[in-house]
Amino acid sequence: MQPPSLLLRLSAPVELLSLFALLANLAVLHRQAVASAIGPLHGCAYLIAVISAAREAGPDRTITLLSAIPGIGGTLAVRRLAARASASPHRRGTARR
Repeated sequence: MQPPSLLLRLSAPVELLSLFALLANLAVLHRQAVASAIGPLHGCAYLIAVISAAREAGPDRTITLLSAIPGIGGTLAVRRLAARASASPHRRGTARR
């Protein structure tokens, strides 16, 4: 198994951090300009995380469902893909004979 792609590993924290920024803006600042700037960034990061996780999931649909959780889904998908890749017996140099 391959480890999570760079695209997924980059989009997951952007999704989470942009959600925190949006919620902080909603709770404290109420600035339309902040929401207008960060909202599309969050939306794009969310879509990239869901699509890239779905492409890498293969037959395991749990990863795709995890990635659809707003905010933390991309991070959960990265963790699940990394765990699956590290548990795979077909890694280079670890194949049994």
